[in-house]
Amino acid sequence: MPLDYVIIGAGPAGLQLAALLEADGKRDYLVLEQSDKPGAFFERYPRHRTLISINKPHTGTDDPELNLRLDWNSLLTDDPDRLFTSYTERYFPAADDYLRYLADFSQGLRIEYRTRADRISKDGDLFTIRAGRKSFEARRLIVATGVSRTYRPDIPGFELAEGYDEMSVDPRDYLDQRVLIIGKGNSAFETADNLMETTTVIHLAGPSSVHLAWRTHYVGHLRAVNNNFLDTYQLKSANAILDGEVRKIERDGAGFKVTFAFTRANEVIKELSYDRVLACTGFRWDSSIFDESCRPELTIKDRFPAQTEGWESANVPGLYFAGTISQVRDFKKSTSGFIHGFRYAVRALFNILERTYGDVPWPAGKLDGTPEAVTGAIVARVNRTSALWQQFGFLADVVTVDGPDARYHDEVPVDWFARHGLATAGHDYRHAFVVTLEYGPEHDRVDPFDVTVSRIAQDTPGQAHDAAYLHPVVRYHHDGRLTGTHHLAENLENRWDRPDVHVAPLQDFVARCLSGA
Repeated sequence: MPLDYVIIGAGPAGLQLAALLEADGKRDYLVLEQSDKPGAFFERYPRHRTLISINKPHTGTDDPELNLRLDWNSLLTDDPDRLFTSYTERYFPAADDYLRYLADFSQGLRIEYRTRADRISKDGDLFTIRAGRKSFEARRLIVATGVSRTYRPDIPGFELAEGYDEMSVDPRDYLDQRVLIIGKGNSAFETADNLMETTTVIHLAGPSSVHLAWRTHYVGHLRAVNNNFLDTYQLKSANAILDGEVRKIERDGAGFKVTFAFTRANEVIKELSYDRVLACTGFRWDSSIFDESCRPELTIKDRFPAQTEGWESANVPGLYFAGTISQVRDFKKSTSGFIHGFRYAVRALFNILERTYGDVPWPAGKLDGTPEAVTGAIVARVNRTSALWQQFGFLADVVTVDGPDARYHDEVPVDWFARHGLATAGHDYRHAFVVTLEYGPEHDRVDPFDVTVSRIAQDTPGQAHDAAYLHPVVRYHHDGRLTGTHHLAENLENRWDRPDVHVAPLQDFVARCLSGA
C-alpha cells in the first residue's frame, strides 16, 4: 500500500514534520535518510564547528512560548525535555551538541536510515522512490534535504578554487600565504576570521555589498560574531574587501593569477596574485534524483525549487518542500532558511496538508465576535507569540468574524491565506483581521545605533505607522479585500498592552471595521 507521506531527509525539518505526523497519528509516513544518523549535515558544517543560531537558556521567564523567541535551535514540542536549551549554555553552540540533540529528538519517529533516494518518478498521483534495491510509494512526497551541493558560479577557472566543503580549516596550512576568499557571506567571514593570524594578506571578493544583519534584520547576512575581519580592513591591517567581479582564475607558477573588475573604480580591471583561492559562495539544492516525470522547476539562479504559497512544487502536484529550501517564499526577507523560522513553516505545512488532503479545518480557537473579545485575543497573542516574532511579515494570526462568532487561527502563511482563505462549514465569515509582526518598510536604511535618529514612534499611537522596529500590524479584510491597516506603537520591551497606547486604539479600529464605518 502506498504511504500517505514519504519525507526525504532526517534533518531538523524532516524531524519536525515527522514529529507532527507522529503526534497526530492519522497518517502513514516514513522518513528516508541516507546517513546512519539524523542531522548528518551538521557532522561537517559549519566547517569551523560553531553555530550562529543563538541559544539562551536564561531568559527570566518560564513561559515556553516566549522562550522560543531566544531559542533558535529547538524543534517545536510540548515536551520540555526535548528542547535544545538543556544541552548547552553556550550562546553560539557547538555543532556536535546539535547532533546529540537531533539524535535524541528523533527517538520514536519512523525513520529508515542508510536509505539514499536514488531516483524519484511519478505515475498519475503516485510517487515512486527508489533507494538501491528498495522501493517506496507515496501519495505525497516532502523533500527536506536542505542545500547539499556547493554553488559554483560561472567563472572561467573557478574549478581551481578550493571549495568551502573541501578546504583545510587548519590555520597553519595557510602560513605566510596570500589568500583570496570569494564570497561575502558568513562562511567567507568565518573562514577569514579563522585565518587572520597565520596569513600575510586576505582579500574577500564579491559583486555585492556587505550586508550587516544587525541593520537589515535578516539573520543570513553578516553576523557580528563573524565580522572581526571588518576591523582589519577598515583599520588598515593588511586585509581588504574587494567590491566587484572575479573575471578569471589562472594558475601562475605555484600560485594563482586572478583577473578582477572593481565596481567602485568604474570597473577598472586588475590582475592580482595569490597563493590560495577559496570559494565560499554558498550552496544549492540537488535536483538530480528526479526523473523527467516529476522534475521540479528551479528558481533563484537554479539554486532552489520553485514553490507555491503552500510550499508545493510550482509544476509537480503533490511534491512539497520543507526546511531551508522553503526559503524561496521569503528569500532574504524573513527566516524560512533557518531552523528558528522553518520550524513554524513546517507546522504551517502540516496544517495545509491536513486541510488539503484530510479536509481538516485550520486549528482555531472560538471567541465572541465583539471588538473587545477580538482585541483582547490579538493583544494577548502578540505579547507571547514566537512564530510571528521569528517569521516576521511572513506568518500571520488570522481572526475571522461571522456575526457573533469569531475564530482565532494561529500561524497562517500570509500569501496562502490571501489565496485560499479560511472559510469552513458553518463559518462563512466576511470580516478577517490578519495580524503580523513587522519591521518598518525602510528599517534596513536606519542606523539603529545612531542616537540622532528620531524615535517618535516609540509608544506613540499616532506615529505607529512610522515605526522602524518590530511591531504588530493588523490588516482588515472585508469580503476578501484589504480595506484597513492599523499599526500598534513599537515598544522597547516588546510589550504591546498599554491600555491607552495599544489596546484602546486597536479596539477602536476593530469596532470601526466590524460596524462598516
